[in-house]
Amino acid sequence: MSALEVLQQYWGYDAFRPMQEEIISAASAGRDVLAILPTGGGKSVCFQVPALMKEGLALVVTPLIALMKDQVQNLEARGIKALAIHAGMDRRAVDLALNNAAYGDFKFLYVSPERLKTALFRSYLDILPLSYIVVDEAHCISQWGYDFRPDYLSISELRQTVDVPVIALTATATPRVAEDIMDKLAFRGKLLLRSSFERPNLTYIVRRCEDKTGQLLDICRGVDGSGIVYMRSRRRCEETAALLAANGISASCYHAGLSGDTREARQEAWKRGAIRVMVCTNAFGMGIDKPDVRFVAHTGLPESPESYFQEAGRAGRDGKRSYAVLLWNGTDVRRLKQLQEVSFPPLEYIADVYQKLHIFAGIPYENGIGRQLKFDLAAFARHFKLNPASVHYALKYLERSEHLTFSEDVEIATQVGILADRNSLYDIDLPDPAMVTLLEVLMRRYTGIFSYPVPIREDTVAAACGLTVPKLRQLLYNTSLQHVIKYIPGDRCSVVFLHHNRLMPGNVDLQKEKYAFLLENARERADAMVGYASGTDLCRSRWLLRYFGQEESADCGTCDVCRARRQAPSPDAPVRAWWAAHPGATLQEFRAACADPGSGLPPDAMARYRDLADQGEC
Repeated sequence: MSALEVLQQYWGYDAFRPMQEEIISAASAGRDVLAILPTGGGKSVCFQVPALMKEGLALVVTPLIALMKDQVQNLEARGIKALAIHAGMDRRAVDLALNNAAYGDFKFLYVSPERLKTALFRSYLDILPLSYIVVDEAHCISQWGYDFRPDYLSISELRQTVDVPVIALTATATPRVAEDIMDKLAFRGKLLLRSSFERPNLTYIVRRCEDKTGQLLDICRGVDGSGIVYMRSRRRCEETAALLAANGISASCYHAGLSGDTREARQEAWKRGAIRVMVCTNAFGMGIDKPDVRFVAHTGLPESPESYFQEAGRAGRDGKRSYAVLLWNGTDVRRLKQLQEVSFPPLEYIADVYQKLHIFAGIPYENGIGRQLKFDLAAFARHFKLNPASVHYALKYLERSEHLTFSEDVEIATQVGILADRNSLYDIDLPDPAMVTLLEVLMRRYTGIFSYPVPIREDTVAAACGLTVPKLRQLLYNTSLQHVIKYIPGDRCSVVFLHHNRLMPGNVDLQKEKYAFLLENARERADAMVGYASGTDLCRSRWLLRYFGQEESADCGTCDVCRARRQAPSPDAPVRAWWAAHPGATLQEFRAACADPGSGLPPDAMARYRDLADQGEC
């Protein structure tokens, strides 16, 4: 089957988007390829189509658990078998998934990067029928990138044992980062395919203002349709959403401090249009493909042009006119500089957090390797009387220096095990017929459920039982009271995965040179973000395109800079106006007027007259 036939069969499209076909052709020919496509450019099709054209299993590495789950569900809805392995799954669940991937005729295995180095995953490498290694969010492998993750470096180690092509994809890579990605992934021949970052339908507006609330209300009232408002703090999200609602605008808020069920419900309500405006932190938006977002507003300066471009790019994916509005003032510049200090706490502080983390988990020296810990950051900070933000960034640096993996807001699936023997199960007198149906569904769908608790998909099981998810949870709980099943409810929490045994104080290598390198990179990106906001001479679209290495571009004609340039009076206007007001005047009279300060003519009026005369206009 050809690439176009696969696209038509599974997606129902008759044509590819720009660059998709070239990327698919290169991958199908066995070449390593780095694809840089803007947000909403259809990156998933670039690896899913060639994987479906080829025998075997595509290994997809991505750090975004929510996106991973969405893609697995979307593939399954198209009749394509896919699996996911991520933080929050216990060893048995991972073992079962890997076994299914090896022997179950699956086409895609999604894996979070920290899983690649585990002994269990490595033990399956020889029997996994891999067709491609797909690296999503590939900028994470580059220390020059804005979101470097050390676990990504283990992908290059895979290449020493797995001889299959690599398809690397990202929406945000400067030329320096792109080159580094190909080096780190050990490309056998460097091939970079880049789609234009230009978004002709997206108007970039930057406003320096003190009254951001008033401006935000104007945006919500002046632009019809769905919108996203990005803010820095959870408290401000809640306050702003309430203010918008009080002014008759359908709005809600989304941030990591809300429960998983609340976030999921609000996200779904926004996607279907029941909520018009989502006020959120940057925890919102990853993997959400809502094409009709008419505006994205930022009420402060993001940390980098990369993060701004990605978030702003969630507007207008359907190709219709949309707006990316940045509201800022001098306070935002000061906050951005303060954030640089908070984001890189002293190395001594980071080393102290490392030890306190092990103390908090009760892990002695020379123990802990491979442990996966549920981690309540707020409780940890309270216990040791530490600033939560400083702890967060200390953990992030411990991750960057390869001591641990810190995954925030991980969804741990509900697990169920059947305690009764299979043969005696039907002899048990259960008080509710729904329990019998539940057990039949579980036995039919989940192998190994009699041996140990296995992760279940609550929505799938609920649908099979004819129940809502809340009613399924109640039924699971009631069935567990009959001592027929073991029920471990799902949870959302942060998870810390330890890479090695606890080290003695003084032995924790925090890589001072890397620390200085990352700090300088962060400062450069912050300075660039301030430069974008404060600039008034260069078209906003051209500024962003140049930042990402696209030198050839034209003014967009719609951003605030282009509009101001178009509305500004021509410097030749006073000269033209004088001649229009003095028909029949001589050149000598014009010279005299130029010498008269009260004439309204500029100091260079004579020179402008000569230019106009040379062009035949005067």
